[in-house]
Amino acid sequence: MADKTTRPPGRIKSSIVARLNARLFFRLLGIYLFLDLLLILLFCGGLLVWSEGQAAHIAAQVEEQGLPAPEDEAWTQAAGFTLVDGPASAEGYALPAVLTDHLDPPEAPRYFVPGDLDPMRLFTFRTGEATRYMIQLEQEAGPYTLTLDLTRPARIFCFAARVVVFCQLVSLVLNLFKNAGTIRRTLRPIQELATAASRLGSSMSPEELQALAGKLDEINASHLDRRIPVTGTQKELKTLAQAINAMLDRINEAYRSQSRFVSDASHELRTPIAVIQGYASLLDRWGKDDPATRQEAIDAIRQEADSMKALVEQLLFLARGDNDSVRFQPQLCDLTEVAAEVLRETEMLDQTHRFEGKWLCAVPVVADEALLKQALRILVDNAVKYTPAGGRIALSAQGKDGLARLTVSDEGQGIDKNSLPHIFDRFYRTDESRARQTGGTGLGLSIAKWIADRHNGWFEVVSWPGVGSRFTLVLPLDPMASAPPS
Repeated sequence: MADKTTRPPGRIKSSIVARLNARLFFRLLGIYLFLDLLLILLFCGGLLVWSEGQAAHIAAQVEEQGLPAPEDEAWTQAAGFTLVDGPASAEGYALPAVLTDHLDPPEAPRYFVPGDLDPMRLFTFRTGEATRYMIQLEQEAGPYTLTLDLTRPARIFCFAARVVVFCQLVSLVLNLFKNAGTIRRTLRPIQELATAASRLGSSMSPEELQALAGKLDEINASHLDRRIPVTGTQKELKTLAQAINAMLDRINEAYRSQSRFVSDASHELRTPIAVIQGYASLLDRWGKDDPATRQEAIDAIRQEADSMKALVEQLLFLARGDNDSVRFQPQLCDLTEVAAEVLRETEMLDQTHRFEGKWLCAVPVVADEALLKQALRILVDNAVKYTPAGGRIALSAQGKDGLARLTVSDEGQGIDKNSLPHIFDRFYRTDESRARQTGGTGLGLSIAKWIADRHNGWFEVVSWPGVGSRFTLVLPLDPMASAPPS
């Protein structure tokens, strides 16, 4: 039965698009309303300033020439104003004083009688009817009323306002559909990533993983060097693209390391298998009746089998380490005891070198004792292999400044400066010609480094060709050890 809570892959939730589209719609609506209000204020302010200018001009003429005769009324109406002797009926909206105080011209006393009331301004506006601006003024002969006809500019403005509002409404409707498409295209990379992520929870074959990698902007397993471009207009996806590129860098490095690891492992196994096959053929042809040849073949096969066993065990350890399945049981232990035990074991097995141990007091650390012994055995084994007979190998342990140092020094052949950065790489050997003689696989130091990393430690290596090498395993010292005694 299919899970009812799952959604078909490849679709973005409509709520995301709807929310973003609604935000864009109301933002654009707010911009339009603000612009409309600004246009209305600009029109009304301009009309008021123009009306006051006209009123001042007409009032100046009235002061000089007096009110026009009744027979001239037709001419004044054609000019867009009327003059009525005496006060008129107060119809309309009185403008606030804060808008009109500064409109009185400085030369007002020329046509306003001192001590009289300030002129009253009325504004009349009715849709479909006349629009007027009325001012009651006074002269020496008495008060009179000036009325300006603003019907024509008001109608023009109303018509223009209707056209603008209609265009804005059309723009809002069109943007609803246009923004939805733009948002879907913008969120398409996230959609593809979500689709890819939803498939990661199920088991996938290598071919499916390659196809999945190919969906990330045409990146596939054979072209892991490609990256998602972080430049462009989609700045919101820049962080996500950078994170994916960083992940691809790690995948690419892991892919190359795995390919190199498999290639090197195949190469290492090819040699003992070829030796075993060669001695098996020798036994089949001539060793059946020749005891010396038979014994030589048996010894060689046993030796190569032991080498293969050691190689396979090291490969399995590294594989478990890569999968984080190696048992790690940290506990309080003393580095001096670990070094002393490994030193005793080595002295029992090797009588051709001189061994020394240097430590003055306990060096407590919190670590897996078995893994520390394994790492130290690897360092001592390398020192034994590459130090001539009679050479000195020294082990030391000390704790200082919150760090514990376990050092193995030898008087071997040393490591040249070109090889030093690669000694912890898997299957790397500084001297390939001596690989078969020493029996090394090139995995020991890789295992030691993994153990150091697992303990939040590191290696410090100093080497001089022809003089010797010094490997120091640095681990965090137990915090209780560095505390002053109570």
